[in-house]
Amino acid sequence: MLSIGEETLTEELLSELIRFSEDWEKEQSCHGYRKNERADIEGERIFTACQDGERVGYLFGHTERAKTTSSVMPEGTAYFEVEELYVKPEFRSLGIGRRLYEAAKDAVRNDGGAEYIMLSTATKNWKAILHFYLDELGMEFWSARLFQKL
Repeated sequence: MLSIGEETLTEELLSELIRFSEDWEKEQSCHGYRKNERADIEGERIFTACQDGERVGYLFGHTERAKTTSSVMPEGTAYFEVEELYVKPEFRSLGIGRRLYEAAKDAVRNDGGAEYIMLSTATKNWKAILHFYLDELGMEFWSARLFQKL
């Protein structure tokens, strides 16, 4: 049975999230991704997915305020910045990422801490990730940063 929920950071959870990020780094699926360290995770709101008692994914992020007015929101607007959303490869395409995202969105909405949820991605599989975030989660596209090595 799958359970999704917010967790308080413990040494055990910290170690597991760092191990997940080591696996993610080895996948080389994101441009420039490096494994997490304690400082990357401390102070973040953490949501986990557990399948039959085993953690199989996580999402973490924090609330910020817009430093300047943008085309999306005025200066000072509170938003929840998703720093990472990860699901173990063998558990992908089962709706777990969606459930993690929805749990975070609901928690942030219910506590009144933010008006928006935001994220950036550096995935190499941009077609799949845009389909996931735009088509499946209903997010809106704001901007893109592209590169070409010379």
